[in-house]
Amino acid sequence: MFKNKKILITGGTGSLGNALTQRLLEQGVDTIRIFSRNESKQLEMESKFNDERLRFLIGDVRDYERLERAVEDIHIVFHAAALKHVPVIEYNPFEAIKTNILGSQNVINACLHENVDRAICIGTDKAVSPLNTYGATKLLMEKLFVTAKNYLKKERHQTKFIALRYGNVLGSSGSVIPKFIDQIKNKEKLTITDSSMTRFSISMNEALDFILKATEIGKGSEIFVPKLKAYSILDVKDALFELLGKTEEQIVGIRPGEKLDEVLINKDEMKYTWEYQNMYMVINPSVQQHTPSLLDEFSEKKKIENMDVYSSDLVEKIPKDNLKKIFTDSKLLD
Repeated sequence: MFKNKKILITGGTGSLGNALTQRLLEQGVDTIRIFSRNESKQLEMESKFNDERLRFLIGDVRDYERLERAVEDIHIVFHAAALKHVPVIEYNPFEAIKTNILGSQNVINACLHENVDRAICIGTDKAVSPLNTYGATKLLMEKLFVTAKNYLKKERHQTKFIALRYGNVLGSSGSVIPKFIDQIKNKEKLTITDSSMTRFSISMNEALDFILKATEIGKGSEIFVPKLKAYSILDVKDALFELLGKTEEQIVGIRPGEKLDEVLINKDEMKYTWEYQNMYMVINPSVQQHTPSLLDEFSEKKKIENMDVYSSDLVEKIPKDNLKKIFTDSKLLD
């Protein structure tokens, strides 16, 4: 599907953007345009890849005119640009709205104007029953993407808008595991928010597989969610202690807006959720109302039974020994 295609990645200089770029280059794409505000990271990325199929565009999703030019002649857009750090956004909510909501609206309008084939937004578990401003902005991003079809005139537009939702990639910047590793190596106290906390586990390769598969099978207006295992924070602590040595620990409490467990599909959404090709698919009820034939296009779908909510405390946990192997194999300890 991706061979000879022209791709745009907003926020493309981030960790996901780098990994997605590598995978797409391996798929034989024609061109990848990296759209971001960070010129230093663009220079680093250009030097790292040294591939003539890459184009680097300085720009901000808040700037519609620049975005429209970036999307020109593009087949597939991956929208990963966002303000992401919860405490920063709690202190600067107006800026998060400009980037995460209005910026996403700009992406949609540019895709409609340029009639791209597919536009995929990268979401987060924090959009589910949000407790913080970041989650609320990403929820609205999802809503914009799954209802963008309402603005389509089939005779003029072909764009399929698809939303993806998953938690933090294992070992990603700002996540708990790299923080724990640094604290242990520096002989600092391990700061644990809550001993009963759980998180979904997804590696970068698993995230890339999920993104590309959902891009291929999506018909438009769906929210796709991967099937994942989870880990407990205590198992992570014990695994790292066995690998790196022990240090003191301290319970510091949950930060404002943080959840004890991650939820990827809440109880209300479960009524509109199906299992499809080893992932979950959430169909917004308003989309079902206006496009009742959409579900007919997924002939192998199965209604979910015996699951009221898709939460990290209720799914299968990764054993401690397996976590040790994951940490070692992923080179997080280097």
